[in-house]
Amino acid sequence: MESTKIVMIGDSITEWGRKEDPEDIGTGYVRLVNNYVVTAFPGKNIKVVNKGVGGDRITDMADRWEKDVLDEQPDYVSVSIGINDVWRQLDHPEMEQVSAQRFTDIYRELLTRVKSEVPSVKVILMEPTIIEEDTDSPGNKMLKEYVSAVHKLAEEFSAVVVPTHTAFIKYLETARRQELTTDGVHMNSKGNMLMAVEWVKAVKGLL
Repeated sequence: MESTKIVMIGDSITEWGRKEDPEDIGTGYVRLVNNYVVTAFPGKNIKVVNKGVGGDRITDMADRWEKDVLDEQPDYVSVSIGINDVWRQLDHPEMEQVSAQRFTDIYRELLTRVKSEVPSVKVILMEPTIIEEDTDSPGNKMLKEYVSAVHKLAEEFSAVVVPTHTAFIKYLETARRQELTTDGVHMNSKGNMLMAVEWVKAVKGLL
């Protein structure tokens, strides 16, 4: 049976429990996506590979792009990045920061490389999620530029967008809601479910 490989790369939200998991998939939204594709497509050999690394910004992900994406020769690459690019501006302003323009430029280089070296790859770009469960938080206001960058790049590279930020903001605007994160950024089980549902809705037509 021919196999299909989905590489899911990102920061700690993607990594979530991967290092403690014998299957190296973790316990977050990647696990839920994995469980979906395994059960929804029993006749297909779909392998989900988790390449999340906690703390990563786009600059860190660029350093491991060749090993963690290009060398894997994936059929699909799903990217979730941007939270730390903004969060570090808030909690570590003394660091060299990644502006929205620099974020866009580096992201474009990475997508150009994967499209060049793995021409058949299908690209899935996830909007960066949220920083605090408050639609008007400084982090969520700053994220808007990075979310817009994801949409711009998706147009350039004919990629699928998973509207995770949009879905979180919509949920936060509801009157009767429960918490989706453990600390305003990292997902609890409900937040992971929201991410997985949005991923499946956006991607299932491609699989």
